[in-house]
Amino acid sequence: MMNIQKINQIGVPVKDINRAVSFYKALSLPLLFSTDTMAFFDCDGIRILLSLPEKDEFSHPSSVIYFQVENIWETYKKFTNAGVSFIDEPHIVAKMGGTETWMTFFKDTEGNTHAFISELEVE
Repeated sequence: MMNIQKINQIGVPVKDINRAVSFYKALSLPLLFSTDTMAFFDCDGIRILLSLPEKDEFSHPSSVIYFQVENIWETYKKFTNAGVSFIDEPHIVAKMGGTETWMTFFKDTEGNTHAFISELEVE
């Protein structure tokens, strides 16, 4: 039986490819390459594909991408100062054993909701 090994690529529909590329560059993600209708970024080995939808039925916000960060409060402050539109402030979403999971959600320039996530070891 074959098992899923990892996430290889996440597709994010966009309305304006140039505006979206600028936004994802501002998140400090390396741009691998781009064309007139798509752009590929790297996030620690996972590709993020920004693309203009081929059909109107695919032109809607995407699934949430959760970007792992070391310090959620520093990340929140950095990107708030850079003009990222956050939906909420960092907050605890789960406590499991000695680990707290913190998240904050934000919108990209295309209306897609994404999140920063940080897992903290606590005593």
